[in-house]
Amino acid sequence: MRLNRTLLSALPFAGGRSVSLKAEAGLAPAVPREEKGPLEEQRALKRGLRRPRRPFRASRLVELIPAFCGLLWFVVAFYPLLYMLMSSLRSQAGFYLDNPWLPPSQPTLENYLSVWENGFSLYLLNSLFVLVISVALILLISVPAAYAIARMRNRLTRVIFSLFLLGLAIPLQAVIIPIYAIISGMHIYDTLFALILPYVAFGVPLSVLVLVTFIRDIPSELHEAMRLDGASHLQILWRLVIPLSRPALITVTIYESIQVWNGFLFPLVLTQSPEVRVLPLALWSFQGQYAADVPAIMAAVFLSAVPMLLLYIFGRRQLLTGLLAGFSR
Repeated sequence: MRLNRTLLSALPFAGGRSVSLKAEAGLAPAVPREEKGPLEEQRALKRGLRRPRRPFRASRLVELIPAFCGLLWFVVAFYPLLYMLMSSLRSQAGFYLDNPWLPPSQPTLENYLSVWENGFSLYLLNSLFVLVISVALILLISVPAAYAIARMRNRLTRVIFSLFLLGLAIPLQAVIIPIYAIISGMHIYDTLFALILPYVAFGVPLSVLVLVTFIRDIPSELHEAMRLDGASHLQILWRLVIPLSRPALITVTIYESIQVWNGFLFPLVLTQSPEVRVLPLALWSFQGQYAADVPAIMAAVFLSAVPMLLLYIFGRRQLLTGLLAGFSR
């Protein structure tokens, strides 16, 4: 009898029957089960699968702080661009009559046409010329220098790297008068080349620092393998270092482009004629020309900001990768 009870207790419950196994064995009275319809079974199943509510904790509130800060930063950074765009599409009368927080009621492109016809295209071409030549020279000097410092580790390269780092500590405003004297002595004052040389000189140190940090992360086994195959340093630089250093190169390109594009002190001191005026100085002149026409000024500012915005949008991933180079160690 004890053995029968043990066997019956070990048997699995057979769902869907109206009488239990113990009742069938005569050990307990039969207990009928209540039949459930399909709707009740679905509700019971949902109640069983429903996850319990998580209690509110302070850690959950802390997790929301980064998201809130990111949203706040997006609003603060994006709204000025939106305000410039909406203001540039208003007429001069609509700027004072319309609600500044809402889109223009009667958008117009007259401000853009007016700014373009008053020499904006010339200033844009001058800025593009200075930008392309300056960034190209910065990369042409920085890439070989960074490769030599990263791979040819000797006393000479350490001294040269220290000199490059010393260039980061020199403030631009402290040497503007000597730069003016040098440019005047070279007889290139009031030319676009008077802007290119200082931009290159001040852009190389930081570019070398970023590229050296990135090139050092390239495995030395790859360099040794190419050296065993008979490759020269120039071939290693062209076929190995430059392709693998693409994020760092894009980082340097974006950063130096922004510095050259937004530079104001060099154009102010080293140029004078309207024919060699670049966009930052042109916007300053537009402010005096369109003193009461705020929508026209906003149109000029928005046009000058569009190229750098597009450059950042298309290269933001490589920019972050290049800025974080060396932190993986």
